[in-house]
Amino acid sequence: MADDARLPREFAALAGQIGELHERALAEYAPLVSHILASRSRDACRIERTLDGLLDFCGNGTVLELYRRLCRHYHGIDPAAAANYVNAYRTMYGREGDPSSDGGG
Repeated sequence: MADDARLPREFAALAGQIGELHERALAEYAPLVSHILASRSRDACRIERTLDGLLDFCGNGTVLELYRRLCRHYHGIDPAAAANYVNAYRTMYGREGDPSSDGGG
């Protein structure tokens, strides 16, 4: 019974750690995405590396927005590869919040 009482606290602690990890990812990836977009980079390897890293953190709405923006940018360079990233998101997170949509959320 004591183990059962401890579970909600452990889940809350775990949720807090996940939130901190998402915030850290945002801090690391936001400047990378900003630089890629501002410089209009066409470096597919760099863009794909960044998208690969972002995908793990798209459960965070702000990270998802970075992913969406970078997918849109990449679509102008390689539409098929960008579509693969949209499909990877759909596979991992489902269709809700589709990164190819222009709306927020």
